Parts: sequence; structure tokens; C-alpha cells
Amino acid sequence: MKFARSVWKILVAIKDGLVLLLLLLFFGGLYALLTLRPAPGSVQPGALYLALDGPVVEERARLRPSQLLSGSGPSKAVQERDLVRAIEAAAGDSRIKAVVLDLEGFGGGSQVAMTHIGAAMDKVRSAKKPVLVRAGLYTDDSVQIAAHASEAWVDPLGGALVAGPGGTNLYFKALLDRLKIKAHVFKVGTYKSAVEPFTRENASPEAKEALGAVYSALWEAWQADVKKARPKADIKLVTSDPVKWIAASGGDAAKAAVAAGLVDRVGDKVAFGKRVAEIVGADPTGGEGAFKGTALRTYLADQTPSIDGKAIAVVTVAGDIVDGDAGPGSAGGDRIAELVDKAAASGDYAALVVRVDSPGGSVTGAERIRAAIARMKAKKIPVAVSMAGLAASGGYWVSTPADRVFAEPATITGSIGIFAIIPSFEEALGKVGIGTDGVWTTPLSGQPDLFGGFSPTAEAVIQQQIDSGYARFIGLVAEARHKTPAEIDKIAQGRVWDGGTARQLGLVDEFGGIDAALAWAAKAAGAKTWHPVYLGADADPFGALLDQLADSEGGADSSHVLGAKGGSSDFAALAAQRQGALAQQLVGDLSRLLGGAGAQVYCLECAGLTPPAEPQATPPASTWLALLARIAGQG
Repeated sequence: MKFARSVWKILVAIKDGLVLLLLLLFFGGLYALLTLRPAPGSVQPGALYLALDGPVVEERARLRPSQLLSGSGPSKAVQERDLVRAIEAAAGDSRIKAVVLDLEGFGGGSQVAMTHIGAAMDKVRSAKKPVLVRAGLYTDDSVQIAAHASEAWVDPLGGALVAGPGGTNLYFKALLDRLKIKAHVFKVGTYKSAVEPFTRENASPEAKEALGAVYSALWEAWQADVKKARPKADIKLVTSDPVKWIAASGGDAAKAAVAAGLVDRVGDKVAFGKRVAEIVGADPTGGEGAFKGTALRTYLADQTPSIDGKAIAVVTVAGDIVDGDAGPGSAGGDRIAELVDKAAASGDYAALVVRVDSPGGSVTGAERIRAAIARMKAKKIPVAVSMAGLAASGGYWVSTPADRVFAEPATITGSIGIFAIIPSFEEALGKVGIGTDGVWTTPLSGQPDLFGGFSPTAEAVIQQQIDSGYARFIGLVAEARHKTPAEIDKIAQGRVWDGGTARQLGLVDEFGGIDAALAWAAKAAGAKTWHPVYLGADADPFGALLDQLADSEGGADSSHVLGAKGGSSDFAALAAQRQGALAQQLVGDLSRLLGGAGAQVYCLECAGLTPPAEPQATPPASTWLALLARIAGQG
């Protein structure tokens, strides 16, 4: 018996030892993965190969493990600053013989971002290095990039389409009336058209006036950039009569794109790859059309950012502003406020630059961010705001503490207004035979009542809160812009402005990108040498690991794999892809009504002015059929 117990103890000890060893191996392996980075020094002479398999965004959202496993997560977005930094570095890098942009899976980006990418490409060409671009189907964003290329290629089955800004918004009033759902709308601002989808069946004249002015400014800026980069491009021919233009090339859209000067050559990915190989050398380890080169992630790992001089903190407010810790990719008020407060408390930063690319969102979330920025400013730390493609409504709210506001002509800003939308279902319930009744002790008992309806007192109280919020908004803007609230009210009212007009109105101080804002902040801090530090950029190593794993799928980070992700090659495919954007708009608009978001400083109309940051997968056809059946079945 004693022997058996001894043997048992030995077996248990062996088991415990094996478990401990496995745990050590597991956590050791996990640590190795979390600290995994592309090896510096692995840049090979050849091309800098940039496969844009997704949209260009200001701040990339982090993948969740479930998204990576299911394949339902966001597309492989690329941060604009990473892309621009890599292209600019390539201009002076003797190892890089050419820059290649593969736009086959490109998901678009803001006009401001496209302008920055084009400017970086111009620097490479000024260094006497070729920049080659290829795509299956070029649209406005990719046409703007291609204009700056020394050679732009299009697939034989592809073409180019220039649509210009503008498009359809969805309006739900007739549907809500049919479903007997009452949308209680509380707003301030003649032009606060964010609520119009729930109160009208079409756009108001005021909304069309405001959006028309912005569209016109963006369109003029786009044409100016393309014509400057590619003077022979015949934009008028392409946009005035597209049918006649393509018909002149026998219905061949690819040849029509060459005829109009939008692209230079027609050829498939193999032909394009062979052309690149002529310049930089063929990759003997790859397949047909493979060329020597280095992909974005590997190249960035090789570029060691300077840490000389004083540190300038950069905090990014990108995506919808929401309450809580959301993000990156969306602007969680608590998360961003904590980043700013920690930076202020550390004493490590000479100045702060707030990079804004947001349509706004939650009032409380925006106020949390604004208050944190104001606390840092109160410590005599210079604060600059750099507006990217979009800094509207709540995006402007968080900008108000700045000492200096930078924007660009194609920036969309303003929308200084506030609203709340709350549904009630008393008529819908009555229609199906459900009644409501109760006992009340005060005019606000049970209010706001989603089932029995709102009392006049409840509606008046909510509107008072919205009025107060608007007064606070214009007060913050007035103080920041050194104007009276009455002066701000005249240019507020929820109206959207382009960057050029916003500068004329005094909502913006000067034109310039983030580099200009950083330079101003450094000068204000008395720093002769300086370097930017992006707050929170390395806060989530596990999320960074998932991003790396996602990027590695399909060869997105392999320089010799050309066109790793298929994209639109014809107009019909483009229409099918845009179905997904329409679904996102529908879901987003309805969530404003049913999501219980509370008071909002949000520019809903801005959804038609910028591409979605990271489009999700298109809903299956069954989803659309179920929705249509549901609507058609209402009597």
C-alpha cells in the first residue's frame, strides 16, 4: 500500500511538472507572438510594394479574435500616416528603385487623404524614381491617386468611372408613419439635417443648399488636384457624357480610360508585374510577373522614427464619438480622455496635437474629450487641432480648446448643432390591440413613455435640455474663436462647411496638414527639435498581433504576390459592392432612432460626403428580402 502511494505521488508530480512545462511553453510562445515584429534590415533592393487591400483611414480599428476566426471583421484598412511616411521615405532610400501601388482591393478614403498620398508620390517622382499604379476599376479616389503616378495601368476588363461627390440619402418618415412609430425629434439648427430622415420624405431646401455648396467646393478641389498632376486628363469628356465617351472606344471602358488620359496603359497583373520587374528586377522565387520588393509592414519596421528633441503628443479622435472605452477606430470618450490626462500628468510632452477625423456623436463623449484637452491646455501646454477629412459637429466640439486650428480646403467641418431622436410606439401598439394605462403622481411620472406616448411636459423638458446644449456648444465656439455667441449662431445652425469657407468664417485658423500643426505646436513650445508621439498607438499588443495575422492572410505583406485581394473590375461589380454601403447606411440611420443614444452632436449628412471608414461585409440577400417582406406586410 505504501508502495502504491509512493508511485501515485510520483505520477502526480510528473503530471504537475508536465502541466507546468506546457503552461510555460504556452505563455512563452504567446509572448513571442505578441512581441513579433518584421525584422529590421530585411528590405531588399527593388520596389516598395503597397497593396491597399481596404480603405485608407486616419486610425485603424483593431480586430477582435472572433472577427479574425469568422472572417467577418473589418477589411484590411491602412493608416494614412503609415502610407505617406513609407512613400516619402522611399524617395530618399537608395534601396528603393520604384514605388508600386496595387489598388485592386482599394476601399477608398477621404479626399484629404488622397491629396496627401498624391503629394507623397510627387516627392518620389521628384527624386527621379518611377511610381506605378494598377487597378481593375478606377473610381474617384483611385483616379486621384493614379493622376500622380508616372505609369497608371488598368486591367483589360476594367475601366474608370468619375462620379463626383453626391448621392442618395435614405428618408424613413413614410415608413415610420406606415408602421405607426412616432419619432420625437428635438433639435436646434435650421440646417441640422441629421434629423430629416425621420421627419421628412426628402431633403429640405436648406439641407440641399448647404450640401450643394460643400459638394461644389470638394468637386472643384478634386478637379484642380487631378488636372495639376495630369494636365492631359479630359475630366469634362469623362463626366459630361460617359456613355458617348465609352462608346467612342467601341464600348471598351479600359481603352476609354486611356483615351481620356486617366490612365496610361492597359494590361493584366502579370503584364504589369513584368513591367515593374524591368525596372527593379524579377523575383526568381515568385511566379509569373513577380518582382523584387518590400511590402509596407516590413518597410515601416525598417524605418526608425527620430526621437530627437522634445516629444509632441498626438491624440487621434477618429470615427464616431461614443461613451466609454471604445476604439481605436472609434472615439471612446473615456479612452481618449484618459490618454490625454496621462500625457498631461506625465510632464513628458511639450505640446499636444489633436488629430480629428470624426462626424461627432455623443454629447457626453465629446465633452469628456474636450474637457481633458482643456485640462492639458490649462497646464500651459500649447494645443493645436489638425482636421483631417472630417471634423464636424462633435468633431468640432472637441476642437474648441485649441490654440490653433488647422484644416485643408477639402476638410468638412462645422455642423454646429445638437439633436435627440426618441421613438414611441403608442399608435403601433393600439393597432395590434395593446392598450396602455397607469397611475401618475407628477407630470413626469413614467416619462419619457415609449409605450403610452410623451407628455407635453416631457417634450418641453427634453427640448430645454437640447436648447441648453446648443447654447453651450456655441458658447464654447464663441470663446475659442473670440466672437460673440450671436455671431457664432449665424454661422452655426447645424450647417456644414468646406475647409475653405470655414477659414473665411473664422472657424479655422489656417490651411495645413498634421505636419503644419506639429511644426506650429513645436514652435509654440519653444522646441527647435522635436518628434511626434502617437498616444495609445502601442497600447494593445494582442490587437496588434491580430492585425498582423490578418494582414498576412492572402499575401498582403508579401512583395511578390501582386493583387492578393480581388476587387471590382467592372461597373456591375462596383454596384454590387455598394450594396454593402447602402446596408450600413440603413443600419446606422435606424440605430440613431432605436439605439437610445441620447443627445447627439453628430453630422449624419456627412455620411454622403466621405467613404465609410472600414466597410463591413455585405448582408446576404436573405437579409434584404426579409426586410422588404417585413415592410410590405405592414398594413
